[in-house]
Amino acid sequence: MAARVTELSGAQRSSRRWIRSLARLWSAISLALIAAFFVGEGFHPSQLSPSQVLGFLLFPVGVSLGMVLAWWNERLGGTLTVASFVGFYIVYFATSGMFPKGWAWLAFSFPGFLFVASWLSSRKINDPAA
Repeated sequence: MAARVTELSGAQRSSRRWIRSLARLWSAISLALIAAFFVGEGFHPSQLSPSQVLGFLLFPVGVSLGMVLAWWNERLGGTLTVASFVGFYIVYFATSGMFPKGWAWLAFSFPGFLFVASWLSSRKINDPAA
């Protein structure tokens, strides 16, 4: 028996729009704050160790790139943001023996999770019972 593709309901489309709008707004704020940190604090890449360079490429570079990309491709950009966030935590733990402290790392990266949720909610449902 062939699976039937079920269209999204009006409520599902509405919640998807809400999630996408929240992800875009939050990502714009996150990107602006990340940029402000670099402008305000200054950035000296020559002072970074190799493990810090790897961490920097994951957060904020990978996270930011993913959020920008997610405005056009939620699946790809959201996945890149989430993967960079997780990779940053792995590198940080591997080099320091502990996880980053504070909630800001997750707060800056959270739009990636929202973009993935928006993409998942946009997928049509395969209903094998139909």
